[in-house]
Amino acid sequence: MGLLFFPRGGSAQVTRYLAAALGDAGWSVSLVAGSLGAPGQGTHAPTFFAGIDLQYLDYTAAVAAFETGASAVAAPVPMQPSYEDREGAPDPVLAAVDPALADHLSSVWEAPFAAAGAERADLFHLHHLTSQHDAVARRWPHVPLVAHLHGTEIKFIEAIEVRAAVAGALDLTLATMPDAVDHAAIDTGALDGQQLDLLRSTRWSQWRHGEFWMGRLRRRAAAADHLVVVSPSDRATTISVLGVAPERVTAVPNGVDTDRFRPRHFGPGARRDCFRRWLVEDPQGWDESGVPGSVGYRETDLHRLLGWDGGTTVVMFVGRFTTAKRVPLLLHAFARARTRSRRPVSLLVWGGHPGEWEGEHPVTVARRIGLDGVFFAGWRGHDDLPQALAACDAVVMPSVNDSYPQTALEAMAVGRPVIATRSGGFPLMVNLDPVRPTGWLVAPDDVDALADALVEAVDHPGELARRGLAARAQAQANMSWAGRVPDFERAYAAARERHREGLRSRT
Repeated sequence: MGLLFFPRGGSAQVTRYLAAALGDAGWSVSLVAGSLGAPGQGTHAPTFFAGIDLQYLDYTAAVAAFETGASAVAAPVPMQPSYEDREGAPDPVLAAVDPALADHLSSVWEAPFAAAGAERADLFHLHHLTSQHDAVARRWPHVPLVAHLHGTEIKFIEAIEVRAAVAGALDLTLATMPDAVDHAAIDTGALDGQQLDLLRSTRWSQWRHGEFWMGRLRRRAAAADHLVVVSPSDRATTISVLGVAPERVTAVPNGVDTDRFRPRHFGPGARRDCFRRWLVEDPQGWDESGVPGSVGYRETDLHRLLGWDGGTTVVMFVGRFTTAKRVPLLLHAFARARTRSRRPVSLLVWGGHPGEWEGEHPVTVARRIGLDGVFFAGWRGHDDLPQALAACDAVVMPSVNDSYPQTALEAMAVGRPVIATRSGGFPLMVNLDPVRPTGWLVAPDDVDALADALVEAVDHPGELARRGLAARAQAQANMSWAGRVPDFERAYAAARERHREGLRSRT
């Protein structure tokens, strides 16, 4: 199994849980992954993937080189490129990476895969479409390969396509756009409103090589023996965007560890103790400085969060501060809901990898609009998350086209209803059946609709509890990782069969 990225986002959680579930089902799993930081840190692969047979590349020296002004992706052990364009990040968006570095980005992975036992492998299971594919295809073409897409690579290709369309409308290419923009040599009369917005908001220098990498990702998908995606909607998009045959793509939703994520009961004092630890004693919230702990709280702030009697409803957001997560939109919706709800409510923002954000920073938004009742817990270890979910009353996820987010499953397994958008994978998770609803779904990017759902949840605690119980029952019955293993095994069998057919056709 391969994961290019250091432990940070949802695909790392999927990798960890799936590797364990496959092991329990009798598979021998070795993982090859990226790593960052020192032992004990959540981004350190041996710490995060403890208990899994692991080989890894350490990106720490590449980040240190970046901080001195060098390129992290050109370092001897190159930093992973990203599917996201974030200013000032050591991992640049892939579209900014010079194609001359393609072989360097892939060749460094051959040694860790060899050390993990690639020569003995029956199958490669590679997460995302990355340079690991190139290394494996070069050294071990005789082994069947499954590509596991988590949605971000598809959104990256779509981002390239819409920018290439803007360039094409101007009789330019992505390669020539940066110079044209710099010299203001553009006649925008051929662009519509959305294209004009994209023209103004895009850092065109970061998309110069987009068409090269889009072609490379499509070739990696074409070379894979089978593809796994996380939802039926992602399956349809993958078939269309990557141009692969439908029979080569299987949708297998993410699962959840229903033993780790389970209901917990907190008395008022124990609940307050949890929040005291996360917000007062060990603050990890951060502002535009990027420094964990730059946003912290005092004991009296716990009264604002929970109320003097502990009766305040606490709604929780979990995730990174990327554009797709819509955290600023959530803050505006929460501000409206707070003025309208009959019962007191607070918002706990849990996440945001230190120093990483797109658009306006959520702390800056909260301060600019004078929002009270919001608390930033920062990026914390996954071990704290089950307890944090249980200490809150509901989870809100305003993200748009989130393929199949892990946090929603984890919240449901804990017994917490989910307030989310009618997009991406959420409609597959959140059941709106009047007999056993498990949350609320609202239109994407609709501040008023999100505020309405928050008010309804907060002002009806009995309904909140009813939907939480239904969410737990649904997660326990249908969403465990163990229950997903047979679906992966069928995908593996399809990959092996196609690989055998390819070998037969060549002989």
